[in-house]
Amino acid sequence: MPYVNIKVTDENVTTEQKSQLIKGVTDLLFEVLGKAPDSTYVVIDEVPLTDWGVGGVNVAEYRARRAAPE
Repeated sequence: MPYVNIKVTDENVTTEQKSQLIKGVTDLLFEVLGKAPDSTYVVIDEVPLTDWGVGGVNVAEYRARRAAPE
């Protein structure tokens, strides 16, 4: 009974994109490990940019720093 948790930033991920992720992960687990789709769970969490950190700062600040001219 596989459980996959996908975390993405909350930047307009559509219902269709989420459906594609769920199907793709489910299909991959079946193809690679033979796991039954009926017992495969996929959860998608959307995380605000300010709740996700990289390089010691939240993603919003990280992106702003990278976009700033040097």
